[in-house]
Amino acid sequence: MRIRLLLIFAVLFTATDIYAQELEGNLNFHGFADNREYSRSNRFSETIFGMRVSPEVGLLVDSTHRIRIGFNAFHEFGSPKFTTSIAPVAYYQYMKKDWDFYLGAFPRQGLISDFPRAILNDTLSYYRPNIEGMLVKYENENWKQIIFIDWTSRQTATARENFIFGFSGTYKKDLFFVSHHAMMLHNAGPGIPIPNDHVEDNGAASVKVGLDLSKKTFLDSLTLSAGGLISFERIRTVGGWKTPKGMLLELNMEYHKFGIVNSFYKGEGHHLIMGDKFYTAKTYNRTDLTWRPIVYKNLEAKLVLSFHFVDGVVDSQQAFGLRYNLFGSKSLKRK
Repeated sequence: MRIRLLLIFAVLFTATDIYAQELEGNLNFHGFADNREYSRSNRFSETIFGMRVSPEVGLLVDSTHRIRIGFNAFHEFGSPKFTTSIAPVAYYQYMKKDWDFYLGAFPRQGLISDFPRAILNDTLSYYRPNIEGMLVKYENENWKQIIFIDWTSRQTATARENFIFGFSGTYKKDLFFVSHHAMMLHNAGPGIPIPNDHVEDNGAASVKVGLDLSKKTFLDSLTLSAGGLISFERIRTVGGWKTPKGMLLELNMEYHKFGIVNSFYKGEGHHLIMGDKFYTAKTYNRTDLTWRPIVYKNLEAKLVLSFHFVDGVVDSQQAFGLRYNLFGSKSLKRK
């Protein structure tokens, strides 16, 4: 592994026939404490408490091509290990006008971190911070569209084959916006078949329309949206598609670093492997009270108190997160 990294560095730093090179460095820090008290609704209670550090180094070859390598190290507090896990970061990025293309292992933050929790659970930011695959993004003043594939498990004799395919997009015009998010998890068996095992497809899609009234009120931000959620569940050779569906309503407001987010769902219960387990309920309301005590350049801290109204009870959650991103670059002269 060390030899491979040295070879990669050697290739990066001995490239000479390139104009306008920049040596780049990036350091991301994410510290978090997330206490989930879900016992009243008989869902899994846990405390996620730890930090991630992700340094990257690479070349901005010109205005179009970028290469980065690094790692993402996770330490969960209380663990005797220096690091609980280390994920590689190594990717190529193509940037041309309104287009971006990523290939490799690259951070999900800022790319698909806006997916609704019902479709992609927010624990992925703690335990799986990278996409391993490909992503294409198109974005201009009004439109944004992303398509990606994330290979989550390579098939071996004993390991299953898993990958996630998804897309998302937003259209904004004046006060109006419409957004959509969708994904599908393909869960296949290992190379050595397991008796009575079956290939599973599990995914979901949501569409929302809304108004951004931030510039029309005294609040710093105010958005209202309504839409629908549908999931797709199938165990091949056992049965056909199951497609439960329901309605989504959301209110999001913030004033002087204090905010309220209220999400309401009404419809059929869903079984989503990658989604939030609260959406197994037919009626669910989540209220988040937020405070951002630190907002400074590349540093942001956020405290969230959440109340989950489900199954006739109220569960609670307290979460604090801090993100810091340090970026630097240095021009390299062509020899």
